[in-house]
Amino acid sequence: MPTSPEASYVVFDTDAASLAHKGRLTAGLSQHLTGNVACVTFITVGELHKWAEIRSWGPRTRDELEDWLGRVFKLPYTEDVARTRGGIAARAERRGRKRPVNDTWVAACCLAFGVPLLTLNRKDFVDFAEHEGLVLLSTEEPST
Repeated sequence: MPTSPEASYVVFDTDAASLAHKGRLTAGLSQHLTGNVACVTFITVGELHKWAEIRSWGPRTRDELEDWLGRVFKLPYTEDVARTRGGIAARAERRGRKRPVNDTWVAACCLAFGVPLLTLNRKDFVDFAEHEGLVLLSTEEPST
């Protein structure tokens, strides 16, 4: 990851990334970008490309996705991510809370790199927050 003393990183899960690339982030979601570097995981890159295929996106929409992906930092696969994924998956399964594969990879990336996750689907990640220390950012609108 690029390092900068003033930069903080925020990982968008696939649903949040989809809204961001379409320019549809709510104020509650956008607040997490102020002063932060937007990131996605290698899993989200794959999921977004899968969506493009399934939905038969045309060249313009695919180019817009590539342009957006070019402006965000991508958390890569590393052996540390793989070890983290194996550990959290095993512990979740022992608790009787086997988690979806891609959600487990996203959580592992966040934990391995020490960055918070912005998700529209807290329920998919709350087990990792409660038992593994995954930091989940609120998607609620700021109070006025």
